[in-house]
Amino acid sequence: MSHEVVLSVRGATKVYPGTKALKGVDFDVRAGAVNVLVGENGAGKSTLMKIIAGVEQPTTGEIRLDGKPVSLPDTATAARHGIGIVFQELNLFPNMTIAENIFIGREKTRFGIDIDGGGQAEAARRLLARLEHANPPDTPVGDLRIGEQQIVEIAKALAGDARILILDEPTSALSATEVEILFGVIRELKAQGVAIVYISHRLEELVRIGDYITVLRDGSITGARPMTDVDVPWIVRAMIGASSKDFAKTLHHDYGPEVLRVDDMTLPRKGGGFAVDHVSLSLRAGEIVGIYGLMGAGRTELFDCIMGREPAATGRVTLGGQDLSGRSVHGRIRRGIALIPEDRKAEGLVQILSVAENMSMSSLASFTRLFHLDVRRERASVGDFVRRLAVKVSGLDNPVSALSGGNQQKIVIGKALMTGPKVLLMDEPSRGIDIGAKAEVFRVMRELAAGGLGILFVTSDLEEVMELSDRILVMSNGRMTGERERAATDEAEIVALSAAGHRPSSGPTLPETPR
Repeated sequence: MSHEVVLSVRGATKVYPGTKALKGVDFDVRAGAVNVLVGENGAGKSTLMKIIAGVEQPTTGEIRLDGKPVSLPDTATAARHGIGIVFQELNLFPNMTIAENIFIGREKTRFGIDIDGGGQAEAARRLLARLEHANPPDTPVGDLRIGEQQIVEIAKALAGDARILILDEPTSALSATEVEILFGVIRELKAQGVAIVYISHRLEELVRIGDYITVLRDGSITGARPMTDVDVPWIVRAMIGASSKDFAKTLHHDYGPEVLRVDDMTLPRKGGGFAVDHVSLSLRAGEIVGIYGLMGAGRTELFDCIMGREPAATGRVTLGGQDLSGRSVHGRIRRGIALIPEDRKAEGLVQILSVAENMSMSSLASFTRLFHLDVRRERASVGDFVRRLAVKVSGLDNPVSALSGGNQQKIVIGKALMTGPKVLLMDEPSRGIDIGAKAEVFRVMRELAAGGLGILFVTSDLEEVMELSDRILVMSNGRMTGERERAATDEAEIVALSAAGHRPSSGPTLPETPR
């Protein structure tokens, strides 16, 4: 089936101070098809999409819509031409309701006098039902988990009746069930002739949903083909010039003594039940333990309990044999627990500060002598972590907001590591990170574990938990539904455990503390 080109970019370049983000890019968007755009972090994908959506202007080049040159000086103009975008970094107002967020800037009114709240709520309810989203339209967005917020962002784009819909990492925070719902909506939009531009780092997902693929590398196109002509190895080679994903390889080493123990952790849920339901676990020095589960399993809430962020939580956290009960979040960080949060934008970074200031803000005490900050030593340490994590940045004084999403995530990881933790909690550590960056982060995790650091990480990526874990814990509905040594399980068993809605009769067992 042939798909007509509805929008094309020709010879697009974009120059920022100190970097050239796009280098003569040609890109076609076809109607009634999923046009996949893929590339490593910093390859120029988001820049190209911002140009199409009217957020940025190209330095040189042109955009043609229905074969005619068009100027898109702002997002309002792009929207009038039927171009909608769902950004990787969510743009929602947490103190406003779902319905208010969906219709922000294009409110439904009664005779142009006042806002038709009832009409907006009903329209929002229909959109949410289409996406199988259960929350009422009057729910404040700030009360939603990040995956639920992403569904709201998609509903907001659908409300604009876009003929070209750009989805930048739309599944990065969605569960497997939510991904299937989104794919169903995409198939429905394709049948209506909508052109979908789809950006994702999940390659198997791209092969499954895409019709055409364009690969960007360092601001240039390295391949553009129908999806029927490509496979995952071809995409990887076009992206990073390698035929393997090169995920972290296990560095064999002995585990040390138990470094973290959680006993009977419980967190009541608003409205009844438990977000964390009597969970116990153990972590040894040098061990990487993956917690696998879908959205709503209680994984993030468990990490908040361990960090002391949930006053209503009950249970006991022991670090290196010391009871942390009563310790504040700051006190637990000082004792040796560091958390890499799921939402880097809201909880991991201060966008107006520089790369160096963000990375060292949690560890300034280690660079202070009496009343003076040893700036030279601070910058040397920041520079070392920037190199180890392969962060693409032209200078340490650049604002962190200027970095790509994946490089921002690596700054958050570096900030946590600079506190010198004994235990590292990582909530979806590779969210929004491409294949090459994943491999770098995973290698660093393996090196840290080999040096004696205990790592407990949460993921909804099955391949990730199987590749990286020494031991796998599975959560479902706030409960621990299974515990397996990585070498003694497979993907099918882990998926089955994650779907279990009940506690196994024997319950998960804690490994014995090495003597």
